Amino acid sequence: MPITNRKDAIELYLKGIAMGAADIVPGVSGGTIAFISGIYEELIDSIGAIGPKTFKILFKDGIAAAWKSINGTFLLTLMLGILSSVFALSTLISGLLESHPQLLWSFFFGLIVISAIHIARQIKGWSSGEVIAIVLGTVVAYGITSIAPAQMPMNPLTIFFAGAIAICAMILPGISGSFILLLLGMYANILGAVKSLDILTLLIFSAGCLSGLLLFTRFLSWLLHHHHGPALAVLTGFMIGSLNKVWPWKQTTLYTTNSHGDQIPLLQSNLLPHQFLASTGEDPQLIACLLLMGLGVAVVVVLERVAKARKGS
Repeated sequence: MPITNRKDAIELYLKGIAMGAADIVPGVSGGTIAFISGIYEELIDSIGAIGPKTFKILFKDGIAAAWKSINGTFLLTLMLGILSSVFALSTLISGLLESHPQLLWSFFFGLIVISAIHIARQIKGWSSGEVIAIVLGTVVAYGITSIAPAQMPMNPLTIFFAGAIAICAMILPGISGSFILLLLGMYANILGAVKSLDILTLLIFSAGCLSGLLLFTRFLSWLLHHHHGPALAVLTGFMIGSLNKVWPWKQTTLYTTNSHGDQIPLLQSNLLPHQFLASTGEDPQLIACLLLMGLGVAVVVVLERVAKARKGS
């Protein structure tokens, strides 16, 4: 979206805030928010444009030309929104995950279901390639969300590696960068670094993110431009498979202890609402959860209609 006035900048900044909030939740991807808000392909192309060619333009035509070549204003505005959200909402989102997990997961479940439908509708003409792609994406995402988390040692190399892997997942709709960090056993440590402003850890992690981002987005941009239908089908499959992770009613079968001595869930199994009540003795809050699923669906529908209205005008 070209930023021509303050209204465009504010709108893009708010989309960045929504992406950052989603990325905090293990199981929800900021890429999903980018897709349903209509900026996904522009985001991938803009990041993919950063490379050696940028430096050639910089030395030949100056800073302004180089900035324009990478859609710098778009990227900067979106990144400011993401970072604002991560630093401002990390404590709130973490608190909601602990105090009202069923309600929060329900909202994102509805959001992801309708988002998968929204992406699938953009595929023009289904062939065997698209069918295979969506099945493959679903299986891969389901498999990732079913893996038992590991516990990596906390050192500069593993922090860099975690950033590079997590950022690749973060820009894929349906695969959460936060969940990848959880699988690697790094989620609590990185979130703790954000809360405590551990500058060294954050710098190393950011360097890993930047490296992974620049490499992976080039490949993803190429796929979207040369194999658009299958690429969208794979992304749709990722979102369908990720529903395994965001199912609201879960029973924790195994816990682990983080570096602060707190117990966090390690292995969880999905339950139906009545099974959740029988197994945990907790209220499944079925009505409230269904309403929040409906709210997640409504958010995407409204965003889709607003995007269509803007294109029409």
